[in-house]
Amino acid sequence: MKKRTVFIGAILSLIPLGHPFFIKTAVVLSTASLVNSFPKKVYAENYSYYFDLANTKYEKGDHYGAISDFTKAIEINPNKANAYYNRGNSKSELKNHYGAIFDFTKAIEIDPNFSDAYYNRGNSKSDLADYYGAINDYTKAIEIDPNFSDAYYNRGNAKDSIDDYYGAISDYIKAIEINPQDAAAYNNISFIKRKKEISDNYGAIFYATKALEIDPNHSNAYLNRGIAKQNIGDLNGACADWRKASSLGNEYTRKWVREKC
Repeated sequence: MKKRTVFIGAILSLIPLGHPFFIKTAVVLSTASLVNSFPKKVYAENYSYYFDLANTKYEKGDHYGAISDFTKAIEINPNKANAYYNRGNSKSELKNHYGAIFDFTKAIEIDPNFSDAYYNRGNSKSDLADYYGAINDYTKAIEIDPNFSDAYYNRGNAKDSIDDYYGAISDYIKAIEINPQDAAAYNNISFIKRKKEISDNYGAIFYATKALEIDPNHSNAYLNRGIAKQNIGDLNGACADWRKASSLGNEYTRKWVREKC
């Protein structure tokens, strides 16, 4: 599953939500100078003060501290989708998936077009094995942002988990159309095609090879291509791929090399 935790800074509170934003250094510095222009007592009671503190703590990996400060910001102004969204990201980092879902839901209630909030809520639901709920959220994110390649990719993962193999392949192909350098999507298609339910080993070899053209060190692509080659009777080709996967640290293939090659 591809994680995406687009962290939204206080300076963006005036910008409509729904798409990821990246804060440049100059903007961050201008935010800091703005903060310093406020008397400390006044600023301490300001939403942005706690929001900025929380962002800093998040970036340092202090997610408990970030959650505490996001909570204070929310108490001051409970109508900011950004604070709920970012607090949800911190909860997700701490594997508090139910808490993260609560916060992403609150962000969506405030801003129904917050595609990243739907996406990350889908990720949390997927982590809880609620694949149908995850699919619904990824679909909503795609409706808002039709070029959201990661949402197609993760929806493909969720569909694979409920044995909707053709639906998963369709989503991976869409992710590739948007991002032709998505080696993981190519490899996942290869994985599904070599399954007994599909049994398209030549297709599996093709897509694994495409993944390796993009990422020559993708050990799982060597693993999948090797299995597909074994399935069509090409044991020498399979062993060559498994040896390469093993050299890249893939534990699964080391035993196969010893036993079959």
